Amino acid sequence: MKRKLSFFLILVLLCSTMIGLPVFAVGEGNIDGGGGSMGQGTSQNSWSPGNEGVRVTVVRASDRVPVTQPVDLSNKSPVVKYSFGQVCKISYTNGAALVPDTGTYQCYKPTQALPKIISSESLGASNIEEIKSYFTDEQVIRSIASLTGMDFDTLINGEYRLLLEPVAYYRFQGVMIATTATEAALYDEQLGGKLRSKMISLTHKNLPLSMFLETADLGYPAWGGSRTSAASNSDIKSSLGLGIVRFKDAVPQEPELSSYDYEYRTNTEVITAVEVRGGQSDPDHPVSVIFHIDGHTYTVDQVYYPDGDSQLAWVRWTTPDEEQTMEITVEVRGKGEPEKGTISVKITDLNENPPPDPNADDRNDNFSPAAIPQKEQVTDASWGVWRPWWQSDWVWKEAEDDEEEGHWVDEGWWEFDFDRYSASLTASMELTADEKSPTASGKTLKSGYGFQKRVTTHVSTNQTSAVTPAQNAVTYFPEFGYEHYWRLLERMSGGLGMTHEFQENPYSTYGRRTHFSPIWYPDGSYTPYTWLIDCWTPVGMLSMNLTDTLTIDGNLWSDWHIAPQNVD
Repeated sequence: MKRKLSFFLILVLLCSTMIGLPVFAVGEGNIDGGGGSMGQGTSQNSWSPGNEGVRVTVVRASDRVPVTQPVDLSNKSPVVKYSFGQVCKISYTNGAALVPDTGTYQCYKPTQALPKIISSESLGASNIEEIKSYFTDEQVIRSIASLTGMDFDTLINGEYRLLLEPVAYYRFQGVMIATTATEAALYDEQLGGKLRSKMISLTHKNLPLSMFLETADLGYPAWGGSRTSAASNSDIKSSLGLGIVRFKDAVPQEPELSSYDYEYRTNTEVITAVEVRGGQSDPDHPVSVIFHIDGHTYTVDQVYYPDGDSQLAWVRWTTPDEEQTMEITVEVRGKGEPEKGTISVKITDLNENPPPDPNADDRNDNFSPAAIPQKEQVTDASWGVWRPWWQSDWVWKEAEDDEEEGHWVDEGWWEFDFDRYSASLTASMELTADEKSPTASGKTLKSGYGFQKRVTTHVSTNQTSAVTPAQNAVTYFPEFGYEHYWRLLERMSGGLGMTHEFQENPYSTYGRRTHFSPIWYPDGSYTPYTWLIDCWTPVGMLSMNLTDTLTIDGNLWSDWHIAPQNVD
C-alpha cells in the first residue's frame, strides 16, 4: 500500500472536465487553467500532440537556489537534434545565457507514465486532477529523488520545492528541437520573432499556459493575465511555464512568516509585506500580524488562509525624509507562541547628485554615445486575499435520556474563496524645448539651450488601498553616459495619475524647470532616459523605462552676433 504524503501543489494547468482517480497521496492545490485550440503546423514547422515532457528541478525554498541538476521526464523517446541543455527557469531568471546544445539530448522515461501536459485539438485538454495525483504520488516523488540525487526524506522535509516546467518537442525550420516555455521565449528574442511567427499556438500559448502559478512562490508571481491568448515573451519569462510542488509536514503547524529585504526612497509611501503560513487561520482560530516600524506599530488582523496555503499581510507607510537603514520587526500571533521576524530596510535619497553647472566653454572632444539603459521593468502585478465562509452541516443529535429532547447541531467547517486583485502601470514621457530657446522648432533645438520634461503616469487597480502611485522618476542624460549624474523629478500632482517634471534648475537665470544640453553636444539625436519607480503593491514594486528624443542642430553661439562698438 502506498504511503500517503502531505503535499500541496501550486500548479495551474490547461484542463477540461475533472475525472475521478484513485488518490494515493494528500494534495491540495490552487488550480486554474487556460489555453485554446491549436493546429499542427507545416512539414518544416510542426508539433505532434503528445511530444512533450516535464523538466524537474529541486529548489531550496529559503534562498530560491536550485540544488540539483534539472532532469527531463517524457513518455516519448524524442530524437532531438537541437536543445539548450537542462537549465531551469530560475537560472535563466538569474541571468544564465541561452546556450545551444547539439549533443545527445537526455531525458528519462518514468515507470509511471506522465499524464497529458499540453492540450491539443486531437488529444484533448489536460486534466488537473491527473497531474496533481501524479506529482503528489509517493512513488513518483521517490523516483524524482533518485533521478536528481536527492535523499527522499530530505526532499519532503518542507525546506525544498519541486520546480516543474513543461517541455515541448517540435520541428522548427526542419529540425527537431526541445524547449521549455522560457527557452522558447528567449530563443524567439534571439531570432527577432521568427519562432513566434511560425509556432505561436504552441510556443507562446499552449506550452506556457499549460503551467502557471495561482499564488506567488519562489519569486514568481501569480498569473492574472489571459488564459486563452498567446502571451508575450516578457510574460512567459516572468510568469508562465512553471508549476511548483511544495511539501509540508502532516502535523498541524503554528503560523510562521517569511519576509524579504527592501530598498526604498526617502519621503515615499511604500508597502511592506510578509507571507504567513502554517496550519489554518479562520475566524475561530485567527492570525494577526504586527509590524513595528520607526517607532510606530501597525496591526493587521483577520489574516486568513486554508491549511496548506499562505497569505500575504502588508502595511502601507511613508519612509523618513533622511537617508538611513532600519529594521522592521514583525510578529505573527495565532495559536502558540508568537513567531517573530526582522526585515532589513535601506532608505536612499536620490536627490543628491544633480548635474553640475554647465558652462559656455565646456568641451568633450572624446565623447561617444552610450547605450540607453534598461533597468528592471515590471508593469503588472497580481495578488489575492483568502476569504473564509462557513459551510453548514446540520446533524440531528438524539437525546441522551428520555427526559431530554433531541436537537440539531451544526458540525460544519470553514471553506475559503480567493479574491483576486491586480494593478498595472502605464506612463509616457514628453520633452519640449524651453520657451527661452529663441530658435527652437518643435523638438529641434540648438545645443546649450534648455528643455523641459513631463512624465505622465496612470495606475489601474481594483484594490486602491493596496497600491501607491508611481512616486519617483529619475532622469539620466546621454552627455554623462547615463550615469554619474541624474535629476530626481518633482511630483506635480497626487493620486494614481501622478505627474512629474524637472525641479527648478538653480543654474537657470529665470528659475525654469529645465535641463541644459551641453554646448559641445554633437548634432543629431539627444535621448534622456527616465526610470519611473516606487509604485508599490503587496507583491513588490512596479516600474517602467521611459525615453523621448530631441534633435540637436547647431549650438547657441550661432545665435550670437558680435559687432564693433559704434563710436561717435
